Amino acid sequence: MRAYLLLTLTTTCWGMNAILGRLAVGEISPMALVCLRWMLVVIILSIFARRHLQRDWAVLKKHIGYMMAMGAIGFTGFNMLFYLAAHSTTAVNIGILQGSIPVFVLIGAFLVLRTKVSLMQSIGVVVTILGVGIVASGGSIARLATFEVNIGDALMLLACILYSGYTVALRYRPEISPLSFLSMMALAAFITSLPFVYIEIELEHFLPPTTKGWLIVAAASVFPSIVAQISFIVGVSILGPGRAGIFVNLVPIFASIFAVTFLDEPFEFFQGAALGLVLFGIWLSEKGKPA
Repeated sequence: MRAYLLLTLTTTCWGMNAILGRLAVGEISPMALVCLRWMLVVIILSIFARRHLQRDWAVLKKHIGYMMAMGAIGFTGFNMLFYLAAHSTTAVNIGILQGSIPVFVLIGAFLVLRTKVSLMQSIGVVVTILGVGIVASGGSIARLATFEVNIGDALMLLACILYSGYTVALRYRPEISPLSFLSMMALAAFITSLPFVYIEIELEHFLPPTTKGWLIVAAASVFPSIVAQISFIVGVSILGPGRAGIFVNLVPIFASIFAVTFLDEPFEFFQGAALGLVLFGIWLSEKGKPA
């Protein structure tokens, strides 16, 4: 029950992040948002996680490379693509596509951890990918047949693949406090985001945060970054990556509700059909998991 509650809280915060990504357009540039977000997380955690870091430092030193890679892939890479995608697709689409993460986790767990995959799970993968394809093609069969997708949806799909790799790799997390683990990965995310900020400046795409932009940075730092990540890390440690990944199917539901309520985004028929396919595919995957 503790894991279920934590993972539901995680997905609520991630659904909120889709809204923050859309609100950030015109208020702060994507790389600036990623960098400032993780800088603020590092500052906050340096206050609250100091004792945990001192206690776990002996273990942390042995896993610096792992921490840097996890922070770069799961935090910097995912969020960079996430906020870039928000410039050219809707929050509803972002949420639905983020719901595909459990399928990629299942595939990753099979490839890396040699987790058994049943026939029903395989069918669930196909059904979910069909739903993702409908979203990415805008509900157009012609575009789906030619693999023509919106650039924002393609970026979001790539972000989901990166985060799935991060989820599977959490299986190898050292036995340390979640606060220590998150602190080190947040630091890694901040460091690895700096080159992308430089590129954004050189390309003249850098936009410093407005007052509203700073509020978005603060909200993204507290809820999707700290609250969601700690809840997710603990939830994965209890249930394992395969079962924990299933809870991501709540993200498109929360994101759709938030997008329609706060952004007045339309909810099209094809998005509803795609959402149904994604959720049904994930249900099949969970129902058909080997004993």
